[in-house]
Amino acid sequence: MPGPKTQPKPRDKAAPEAEAAGADAFAAAVGGLVRAARAKRGITRRQLAEQSGASERYLAQIEGGQGNPSVTILKAIADALDLPVVELMPSTTRRSQALGRIHDLLASAPPSELPAIADLIERRTTADRAADRAQRIALIGLRGAGKSTLGTMLAQRLGVPFIELDRLIEQEYGARISDLVEIAGLATFRRYERGCLERVIAEHEAAVIATAGGIVSSPETYGLLLRRTHTIWIKAQPQEHMRRVMAQGDFRPMAQNREAMSDLLAILDARSADYARAEAALDTSGDAEPESFAKLIAIAKRYSGNAR
Repeated sequence: MPGPKTQPKPRDKAAPEAEAAGADAFAAAVGGLVRAARAKRGITRRQLAEQSGASERYLAQIEGGQGNPSVTILKAIADALDLPVVELMPSTTRRSQALGRIHDLLASAPPSELPAIADLIERRTTADRAADRAQRIALIGLRGAGKSTLGTMLAQRLGVPFIELDRLIEQEYGARISDLVEIAGLATFRRYERGCLERVIAEHEAAVIATAGGIVSSPETYGLLLRRTHTIWIKAQPQEHMRRVMAQGDFRPMAQNREAMSDLLAILDARSADYARAEAALDTSGDAEPESFAKLIAIAKRYSGNAR
């Protein structure tokens, strides 16, 4: 005798809505990571489109959280930005392999050993830091802050070489930075940047080094800079940056972009946390050149016995 019929469970109308909301949030998070990574590197959407093969319109949709990029497209975008594709995934799905391994090892360690492990990590990351940096001073920050001008003056005062990393890269590659990036891509430029920085560190115990503003977008290279130089963030208010760049007649990387100030603000927002990892910061806003230089000398005295 057949039993009573089982009534179908009522469909949860909220489930599809929740799934859709979750997908929208995920797409928005991916778009935000793409937008932040592009801004951190100081490249326009058009440049990213050219290097990734995705259309500029599609990139705008992705960055706005409206696109649904395939894994292939996301990989092409990541390659163009010179970062692992996992870095374009929201933090809930992203896990560094090395950090994950460390986490697993710590989880299996006896609690009594954790203080000793913490001491070991601290010693490893801070040991001989001052000796490693010697008397090398590196200036970081956006264009228009005064790195080249103040760097030249500081090097002359200290009696050490002034080295602009971009000029060294151009000498090494045999062409302008813009041509290098256009022809060989951002990843190649970053490899040259790392190699030239390693060479400067190997050849100079004392020097003033001016870096490109986007050096912070390469964790390995920027980490090397922080470990092996006394790094100073030269900064200014956004309006001051823009005024100085315009006075130089240089709009890179914002050429033909009518929203130059918006782009500059986005770049600064994307990089500020990394710039703030420097040992010291010098705000040149509203200061005449002699005033900024006097402040820089005061900072440099901590790192060089030649400052006077």
